[in-house]
Amino acid sequence: MNTPAGLSRPVFIILAEGEFDNETSKTAASAIRYLPDRVQCVIDSTQAGRTSQQVLGFGGDIPVVATLEEALEHGERSASGGISRAILIGIAPQGGALPAEARALLLRAIDVGLSVWGGLHTFLSDDPEFSAHANQAGVALVDLRRPPPDIPVATGRAAASSAFRVLTVGTDCNVGKMTVSLELRRLLRERGVAANFAGTGQTGILIDGHGIAVDAVVSDFVAGAAERLTLDAAEGADIVLVEGQGSLLHPGYSPVTLGLLHGAMPQAMILCWMPGRPSIYGGNYDWVTIPPLDQVVRMYEEAMSWVIPPFRSRVVGLAANTYDMPEEEARRALEAASELTGLPATDPIRFGAEPLADAVLAESAVVAAAAGGVHK
Repeated sequence: MNTPAGLSRPVFIILAEGEFDNETSKTAASAIRYLPDRVQCVIDSTQAGRTSQQVLGFGGDIPVVATLEEALEHGERSASGGISRAILIGIAPQGGALPAEARALLLRAIDVGLSVWGGLHTFLSDDPEFSAHANQAGVALVDLRRPPPDIPVATGRAAASSAFRVLTVGTDCNVGKMTVSLELRRLLRERGVAANFAGTGQTGILIDGHGIAVDAVVSDFVAGAAERLTLDAAEGADIVLVEGQGSLLHPGYSPVTLGLLHGAMPQAMILCWMPGRPSIYGGNYDWVTIPPLDQVVRMYEEAMSWVIPPFRSRVVGLAANTYDMPEEEARRALEAASELTGLPATDPIRFGAEPLADAVLAESAVVAAAAGGVHK
């Protein structure tokens, strides 16, 4: 994990000013979903007075407040005493820069004794003003996105792993690839399968405590980072679930996606998408139309066939993010996708990840049988 040695995860005040929702503050939303006992409150003056449940549809009574001062008044949400508090930057703006208006609030937070955890490309510990205040206050600046210095160039070693490798891929950014990976890990472990997660983004690292944010890695080493993460997660595991990033369709972020594909060497992929999103997310990219899912499936399988023989790396299931759709409309979208591609389709949060877990286990068994009982 990209944190100082021995630093435990604190109770968080999440900063999501003006951005607290399911899409624009995915770090905040994911922390609330997977670390609810570690979230004290959220700062967003535009949503103040509401709860996380009212804003996101989950998170219970975690309150939204208007100011840092209000946040500090709330007691810690953890039942155990002595746990430190920190402020977590809960947004993930395009380009990963720190919003200028957040600076003064973060400096006040440091001065009253809060560590600051951030997943931006702007590294807090490289900022002289933040560093000076943190040193004076004796608190930590944690840069979740800072990569380690010794990442190798990939050599395809992940393909020799005995663990079955699964990568979540997408039609676009911000469609739920991390969530699908974590939900699959949870369900597979409940079934008695030794399944590990390889975090490749700042939020996955925050939740799991390990990983490398591959979008902060120099391009020549992205595949090497994915290779290292996959091999590390494969130790003691039957199945490795590698968190996907970006999309091959995305004009800005396709390089990191290709690096993950050829570094992790997945034997199976789960394609994630939002049925209600016809083009690439964001005003700068809405000119890129997302093609039908069967074409996207072929695109990812072809990209893997460049380094793995055809049909050795397949898309085995579809995972939808349908939070913005009525339930019946969502079910119709899943049925249509399954009919078009011949693959099982579900929204793992809304309807459960069981079809995806079944598909992963079935493909794992096929690959193991073809290799004489050993995954290759």
